[in-house]
Order: sequence, then structure tokens, then C-alpha cells
Amino acid sequence: MVRITDVARHAGVSPSTVSYALSGKRPISEATRRRVEESIRTLGYRPHTGAHASAGRRSNVLALVVPLRAGIDVPVATRFAQSVATTARRYDHDVLLLTQEEGEEGLRRVTQTGPADGLIVMDVQWHDPRLPLLRGLDLPSVLIGFPADPADLTCIDLDFEAAGERCVEHLARLGHRVVALVGSPPEVYVRGTAFAQRLVQGFTVAADRGRLTSAVHPCEASPAAARAVAEQLLRDQPALTGLVVHNEAILEPLIDAFEELGLRVPGDLSVTAICPDELAESVRVPVTSVALPAAEVGARAVELLVRKLGGEGVPGVTLLAPRMTERGSTGQRAGA
Repeated sequence: MVRITDVARHAGVSPSTVSYALSGKRPISEATRRRVEESIRTLGYRPHTGAHASAGRRSNVLALVVPLRAGIDVPVATRFAQSVATTARRYDHDVLLLTQEEGEEGLRRVTQTGPADGLIVMDVQWHDPRLPLLRGLDLPSVLIGFPADPADLTCIDLDFEAAGERCVEHLARLGHRVVALVGSPPEVYVRGTAFAQRLVQGFTVAADRGRLTSAVHPCEASPAAARAVAEQLLRDQPALTGLVVHNEAILEPLIDAFEELGLRVPGDLSVTAICPDELAESVRVPVTSVALPAAEVGARAVELLVRKLGGEGVPGVTLLAPRMTERGSTGQRAGA
């Protein structure tokens, strides 16, 4: 399938210029228009037939695609959605929220019926089946998340690899030599969710580099599951003294479980997490954490999309550096 980016490359112009030539939204020179039209004929490009290719006007609506799949932390997803909606209003746009797990079909419906000017897509998978469609759409899009191959896409997120590394390096500096990652629910890893995969990569790379003994344990989002994981970790890694948690729902239940099993935080076990600052601060033992910047990511995703709608060039990759705040849950390993 010939894409608008193929036409742009052939004509030596930007994709937005091709879009303007088709829609008449902005004036372009006659020479450029002829060059675009010649490339369309040569390549056999078929423009999108929905409202955006023919109406020559915008709806001032952005679609936020956030499928509420199993294992998704709804409060965290809501933080992203609130930020997107609030920022969109500053740019005179409303937000259409799409929460069903419809995959490509849902995206096609949005683009063909024309209710939105652009897409913001969340819960990106490592090999996301929606990516070929997103790459071929005339409708601009921004992904909150990084697939394995982000080529020809606009992606923004926390640098989860660096976040995993940062937590391990912090524990290593405090003398901890046996560490574990308690991660997202198993189904998040089964479907290859990109942020979870990248965090595991960063955690594992840093542990191997520091020659630490390490393990990764997915965990369901329930107090019972947290207790079961704590018991398993103490059986499998009796020398465990450092923990990284990437599962907001079980952060406090997990600390409670370890303390019920006889490990004091931070005296016997140092705990770090990747989570919103508000959660890290509210736990009975305030947790050293890398902030999950949902508000910043959501706002910047909207800003990138609005710039694309305006025909501006934007970076393909925007990674937010992890910001760690040390609190009372980490300390020097006893005897280190």
C-alpha cells in the first residue's frame, strides 16, 4: 500500500505538504502542487476517502486510544487521559476517548468516519499490530510508548529502560547485591506491552553490569498475589535485600507482606518503585521512586500532535529522563 509518506519522499516534500495539496487547507505553490500530483499518479496513491481528505476543515477533536485491557492500572491510565484532555482544551480541541480493545478495526472506524483530526495511542505493544495501519494513515498520530521499531512514528514516554537501570544502580550504591523486580501482571508481559519490556531490559542490564544476583517476578494486582510473591522471593532468594516495584496497585501490600514475614523496610529490605510521586509519598514507609510523569507525557503528546497538525516537523522519539526522589524506604545494606 502506497502511503502519504511515500508520495512525500518521491516528490521531495513533507507529508504535511502532500496533505495540503490534497485538502487545500493551506496554500502551496503551483510548482509544488504539480510535483505532488505527478508523484501521486506515478505511485498510484489513493488518498484517504474520509472527511479529512475531502472536507478541507478540521473537527477540533483528538482521539485518545487507551484500550482498558486486563492488567492495565486504571488510575494511572486516567492520569494520562486527564492530562491529554486538559492540554487539548488549551489548544481548542476536545478529546474522543476510545477504551475498547478494537485494534486496527477501531482505528479504521475513527479515520474513515472522520470524527478526529489526529490520534494519541496508548498501551503500545512491543510488536503492536496497529503499527502498519498507523504508518499508512494520512491522519497524524502520536504514540505514548515505544514499540520495538519506532521508525516512521512519533513516540513519547518515560525512558523506562533508564528508569530500571536507575533503580538498580541506586540499590547497588547502597551495597545491595541480591535484587528483584516485582513487575506488572503476567498478561501485560504476555501481550508484549512495550513499557514493561523496556523496564525489564533496563533492570536486567544494570544488574548484570553490576554483577548482582537478580530475578524478575510478574505479579497480579492484589494483596494476596503480593503476599505470594513475597513468600516466593524469600524462598528463592533468601539473601534478597533490594527490591524494585513496577506495579502501583501492590506497592503498599507488598511492603506489608515483607514486614509480616519479618523483613523491616529499610532495615532488612530496601524498596524502590516506578510510580507517581503521590503514591510513593503516601505509603506508610515513603518509597524511593522514579516518578511516572503522566501529566507531562500526556501534555507533550498533545503538543507534538498539534504541531504535526500545523505542518511542523517533530522529533520521532522523545524520551523523558527518569527523575528519582530518595525517601525512607532505602538505606545502606547491613554489613556493607
